[in-house]
Amino acid sequence: MIAYTTLGTNDLPRAAAFYDALLAEVGAARAMDMGRLIAYSAGEGQPMFGICIPDDEKTATAGNGTMIALGAENPAAVDRLYAKAIELGATDAGAPGVRGEMFYIGYIRDLDGNKVNFFCPAA
Repeated sequence: MIAYTTLGTNDLPRAAAFYDALLAEVGAARAMDMGRLIAYSAGEGQPMFGICIPDDEKTATAGNGTMIALGAENPAAVDRLYAKAIELGATDAGAPGVRGEMFYIGYIRDLDGNKVNFFCPAA
Protein backbone atom coordinates (compact mmCIF):
# COMPACT_ATOMS: atom_id res chain seq x y z
CA MET A 1 0.00 0.00 0.00
CA ILE A 2 2.82 2.46 0.75
CA ALA A 3 4.45 3.62 -2.47
CA TYR A 4 6.97 6.14 -1.12
CA THR A 5 7.65 8.48 1.79
CA THR A 6 9.56 11.75 1.96
CA LEU A 7 11.34 13.61 4.72
CA GLY A 8 12.17 17.30 4.58
CA THR A 9 15.70 18.63 4.84
CA ASN A 10 17.31 22.06 5.13
CA ASP A 11 20.57 20.88 3.54
CA LEU A 12 19.94 18.53 0.63
CA PRO A 13 23.61 17.82 -0.23
CA ARG A 14 24.36 16.89 3.38
CA ALA A 15 21.23 14.73 3.67
CA ALA A 16 21.99 13.07 0.32
CA ALA A 17 25.51 12.14 1.43
CA PHE A 18 24.10 10.68 4.65
CA TYR A 19 21.37 8.64 2.95
CA ASP A 20 23.59 7.58 0.04
CA ALA A 21 25.82 5.84 2.58
CA LEU A 22 23.15 4.69 4.99
CA LEU A 23 20.74 3.21 2.44
CA ALA A 24 23.55 1.49 0.54
CA GLU A 25 23.72 -0.74 3.60
CA VAL A 26 20.30 -2.15 2.73
CA GLY A 27 20.87 -2.36 -1.02
CA ALA A 28 19.08 0.88 -1.90
CA ALA A 29 20.43 3.55 -4.21
CA ARG A 30 19.28 6.77 -5.81
CA ALA A 31 16.43 5.99 -8.17
CA MET A 32 15.48 9.58 -8.98
CA ASP A 33 16.98 13.05 -8.58
CA MET A 34 14.57 15.88 -9.36
CA GLY A 35 16.69 18.74 -8.04
CA ARG A 36 14.75 19.45 -4.84
CA LEU A 37 13.96 15.78 -4.22
CA ILE A 38 16.11 12.65 -4.22
CA ALA A 39 14.38 9.26 -4.03
CA TYR A 40 15.96 5.92 -3.14
CA SER A 41 14.81 2.40 -3.90
CA ALA A 42 15.99 -1.15 -3.39
CA GLY A 43 14.69 -2.16 -6.82
CA GLU A 44 11.99 -1.84 -9.43
CA GLY A 45 8.52 -2.14 -7.96
CA GLN A 46 9.81 -1.53 -4.42
CA PRO A 47 8.68 1.40 -2.24
CA MET A 48 10.87 4.49 -2.36
CA PHE A 49 12.22 6.73 0.37
CA GLY A 50 12.81 10.37 -0.47
CA ILE A 51 14.44 13.44 0.97
CA CYS A 52 13.38 16.87 -0.17
CA ILE A 53 13.47 20.59 0.30
CA PRO A 54 9.90 21.38 1.44
CA ASP A 55 7.64 22.55 -1.39
CA ASP A 56 6.69 25.74 0.49
CA GLU A 57 10.42 26.52 0.90
CA LYS A 58 9.97 27.06 4.65
CA THR A 59 12.23 25.42 7.21
CA ALA A 60 11.98 21.65 7.22
CA THR A 61 10.78 20.33 10.55
CA ALA A 62 9.69 16.94 11.80
CA GLY A 63 6.54 17.39 9.74
CA ASN A 64 7.19 20.00 7.04
CA GLY A 65 8.31 18.06 4.00
CA THR A 66 6.94 14.77 5.32
CA MET A 67 4.35 13.12 3.09
CA ILE A 68 2.92 9.65 2.65
CA ALA A 69 2.15 8.48 -0.87
CA LEU A 70 -0.44 5.80 -1.47
CA GLY A 71 -0.27 3.93 -4.76
CA ALA A 72 -3.30 3.75 -7.04
CA GLU A 73 -4.00 1.54 -10.05
CA ASN A 74 -4.61 4.32 -12.58
CA PRO A 75 -5.55 8.01 -12.93
CA ALA A 76 -9.25 7.23 -12.39
CA ALA A 77 -8.39 5.61 -9.06
CA VAL A 78 -6.33 8.68 -8.08
CA ASP A 79 -9.31 10.90 -8.93
CA ARG A 80 -11.65 8.67 -6.93
CA LEU A 81 -9.40 8.57 -3.85
CA TYR A 82 -8.81 12.33 -3.98
CA ALA A 83 -12.55 13.04 -4.26
CA LYS A 84 -13.36 10.66 -1.41
CA ALA A 85 -10.76 12.29 0.84
CA ILE A 86 -12.23 15.73 0.13
CA GLU A 87 -15.71 14.36 0.77
CA LEU A 88 -14.54 13.08 4.15
CA GLY A 89 -13.22 16.49 5.19
CA ALA A 90 -9.67 16.62 3.83
CA THR A 91 -8.45 19.83 2.22
CA ASP A 92 -7.00 20.21 -1.25
CA ALA A 93 -3.21 20.37 -1.41
CA GLY A 94 -2.97 19.97 -5.20
CA ALA A 95 -5.68 18.71 -7.51
CA PRO A 96 -5.02 15.48 -9.42
CA GLY A 97 -2.88 15.90 -12.50
CA VAL A 98 0.35 14.92 -14.23
CA ARG A 99 3.46 15.92 -12.30
CA GLY A 100 6.96 15.77 -13.74
CA GLU A 101 5.58 14.07 -16.88
CA MET A 102 5.99 10.73 -15.09
CA PHE A 103 3.26 10.62 -12.46
CA TYR A 104 -0.42 11.37 -12.03
CA ILE A 105 -0.89 12.64 -8.47
CA GLY A 106 -3.56 14.21 -6.28
CA TYR A 107 -2.52 15.80 -2.97
CA ILE A 108 -4.61 16.30 0.17
CA ARG A 109 -4.13 17.34 3.78
CA ASP A 110 -5.93 14.98 6.14
CA LEU A 111 -8.02 16.10 9.08
CA ASP A 112 -4.87 16.71 11.13
CA GLY A 113 -3.06 18.56 8.36
CA ASN A 114 -0.81 15.66 7.32
CA LYS A 115 0.10 15.69 3.64
CA VAL A 116 -0.92 12.54 1.74
CA ASN A 117 -1.03 11.86 -1.95
CA PHE A 118 -2.50 9.25 -4.25
CA PHE A 119 -0.42 8.46 -7.30
CA CYS A 120 0.16 6.23 -10.29
CA PRO A 121 2.35 6.40 -13.39
CA ALA A 122 1.13 8.96 -15.91
CA ALA A 123 -0.70 7.36 -18.84
